[in-house]
Amino acid sequence: MKFLFGLGALAGALALAVPASAELPALPSVAFEAAFSNPQEQVPTLRRRIAVGRFSNSTSYGRALLLPGEADPIATQAADMLTNALVGSEKFIVFERQDLDAITRERTISDIEGATLSGVDALVVGSVTQLGRRNEGQAGFLNSRRRQTVAATVEIRLVDIRSGHVFFTTSGTGEASTEVSEVAGFGSRAGYDSTLNDRAIAAAIADTMTNVIRRLEERAWFTDVLRVDGSRVFITGGVSQGIRPGTEFVVETAGDVVISGQTGLPITLPGAPVARIRVDSSFGDSAETEGSITSITSGSLEGQNLQRLRVMEIR
Repeated sequence: MKFLFGLGALAGALALAVPASAELPALPSVAFEAAFSNPQEQVPTLRRRIAVGRFSNSTSYGRALLLPGEADPIATQAADMLTNALVGSEKFIVFERQDLDAITRERTISDIEGATLSGVDALVVGSVTQLGRRNEGQAGFLNSRRRQTVAATVEIRLVDIRSGHVFFTTSGTGEASTEVSEVAGFGSRAGYDSTLNDRAIAAAIADTMTNVIRRLEERAWFTDVLRVDGSRVFITGGVSQGIRPGTEFVVETAGDVVISGQTGLPITLPGAPVARIRVDSSFGDSAETEGSITSITSGSLEGQNLQRLRVMEIR
């Protein structure tokens, strides 16, 4: 009875403190909706062409059982996860180059001295530099608990295929764990969980994605001129690279490439803009065969050497 009386007194006190007619302030719905919506129109992203090259396992984890010449499953798995993450971002056209001698082959594929774009804009390489497992647990009189944790670190490097220069590096860390408990002999027993390695590496790669995507998008997108027919200009690239009708580009002459005496690396001098074009339509059925038909809106390409022209995005 005393307990019930106490509850009744507490309810009465709350009723006196808050009048029946009082209303709680409404939450600002505008701010709430803005946090979960993006009313701004999304600007189409021009997709860069990138290749995923060598990925290595720099740790000693799992390497003792490998035969000479046998592929490291951890390195292969990390490369597959990185490729899936880049493709899933929908910002790049991704090519696999794991079987190539990364930089040398890319220089040949890209035909640096020519104007074709059969290669890629950048090469992505990396390695798993840390992969470790730790077990933690507590045991009592009638209960016990065990926790398995795997931590991974992944290093990603972006390479300019024209010079072999590493222009960006970043690292990511990830961790995955599982925990089981037992009370008075009841509960699950902890065994070796091999999926923790996968989840930790995936988390480490995901940790690098923001920096990798931002750095790749900072590099100017460009393509080449296929043909000029009066006021119509045919260029390489179509829907797969994010090119849409109405997209505008500037056409400029390719700048000369000189070797820096300070660094020994090639430096491309700025080109001169000669015309602006607007996309009318696209053609082709794959990323490798797509092109676009554009119209000249200003300037002229008359008398220009097509092999020396580049179509650049307008920033």
